[in-house]
Amino acid sequence: MKVTIEGEPKGKGRPRFYNGHAVTPQTTRDYEEEAALVYRAKVKKTYHGAVGVRIRAYFKIPKGVSKAARQMMEDGVRRPTKKPDIDNIDKIILDALNGIAFDDDKQVVEETLSKFYSVHPRVEVEVYEI
Repeated sequence: MKVTIEGEPKGKGRPRFYNGHAVTPQTTRDYEEEAALVYRAKVKKTYHGAVGVRIRAYFKIPKGVSKAARQMMEDGVRRPTKKPDIDNIDKIILDALNGIAFDDDKQVVEETLSKFYSVHPRVEVEVYEI
């Protein structure tokens, strides 16, 4: 089942160290909590075996681009090469679903992650059994 996390995609923030303790940035914690709530509200299943994950991150089309560039972005011809990095999007989503969609993200044996532009920024996540 596919779930949608509304809003601009975010990547996992780097932890900051204070007095020898790692602290996850508040924006990362907030986004992970939101993703977990959205998933938990729509999907009631926790997978216990091998799983696959499909993630599609849709970024807002920047203001001030030409009509031609905008059309290419809407058509998926021109894709985002901006931050956050794809691996940071992956990490924030998998960490958010850890213990909810699956027992541990080590169960993920197959994954697809894509970045696109859209007039409707969001992240679509699908977890499926292998």
